[in-house]
Amino acid sequence: MVIKVYVASSSGSVAVKKQQQAVVGFLEANRINFQEVDITMLEEQRLWMYRNIPKEKKPEKGNPMPPQIFNEDQYCGDYEDFFQSKENNTVFAFLGLNSPARFRVIDQAALTSPGYIHICITSCIASPPVL
Repeated sequence: MVIKVYVASSSGSVAVKKQQQAVVGFLEANRINFQEVDITMLEEQRLWMYRNIPKEKKPEKGNPMPPQIFNEDQYCGDYEDFFQSKENNTVFAFLGLNSPARFRVIDQAALTSPGYIHICITSCIASPPVL
C-alpha cells in the first residue's frame, strides 16, 4: 500500500504550503512510505484527485484544496482530517495502515534490578516506550 499525498507545488497560498509541509514532514519523520503527487504538473492527476474525493468532502464552490491524502485509490481525507487524526493519535488508522511495533516495559521491577528487562512488542501507538 502506498500513501499518496496530492500537493500543489506552485500554490500561492501560504496556508496550503504549510499544510502540505506538515503532512509530508510527519510522514517523513515517522518513516511512512508515501508518494507526493503534484497536481500542478499533470492535469490527469489533478482530475483524478477531484473525481475521487467523496461528495461530502467537496466544497460547495470551487475545487478541493491540497493536500488530499489517499491510500492507493482509497480516500483518507484532507489536511483537517489528518490534523484531527494526529491530535487523537490515530494517524495510522486514518491512513489505513497497521501501527508500527512499539516497545513497552512489562516488568517494572526489572528497571531497578540487575539483569534483563522484559519487554513485549505491541502495535499500540498510544503506549509510548517506557525506558
